[in-house]
Amino acid sequence: MTTREAVGLLAKQLKDEWVVATTGYTSRDLQAGADRPGNFYMIGSMGLAASVGLGLALSRPDRRVAVFDGDGSVLMGLGGLATIGALKPANLIHVVFDNEVFASTGNQPTYSGSVGLDALASASGYAAVRRVESQAEMEKAWRELKGREGPVFLLVKCQPTSGKPSERVKLGPEEITARFMEEIHAK
Repeated sequence: MTTREAVGLLAKQLKDEWVVATTGYTSRDLQAGADRPGNFYMIGSMGLAASVGLGLALSRPDRRVAVFDGDGSVLMGLGGLATIGALKPANLIHVVFDNEVFASTGNQPTYSGSVGLDALASASGYAAVRRVESQAEMEKAWRELKGREGPVFLLVKCQPTSGKPSERVKLGPEEITARFMEEIHAK
């Protein structure tokens, strides 16, 4: 499956989880698959989705928080894995869509083909780690991990999306923040 297909499939599985999506095509694909006030699109801040998701999970332990991340972003912010593993938020599910490229900037290769991000998450102390390579495996792992105490990590191996990218996120950073803040304060 392509990254866009994987993000779109998981977007359809979302219920009441709040989602922090990394910058670039992941945010675009999430918006295309299921735009909603509970999505926080990280525009222009690569490498920080896991840290923002961690802060949200720690501040609201009553709500499930999902981070939709990319391999390049995780590699840029490796400290986020260790911090999540150390602080152990029970309500955090960290999904990494690993297509082994920096898709948004021209498909330059990342190092995730030789650096096992799932092994790094496990070594960092995540409570459960799964690696999947198909739609059926991904959907099964998502259902399983959502029911587990976290932090949990789902590595989705996928292919880069070809063709025209999904539409840019329609909202500006201030609008994304205001919409998301309204959502989290309402619940």
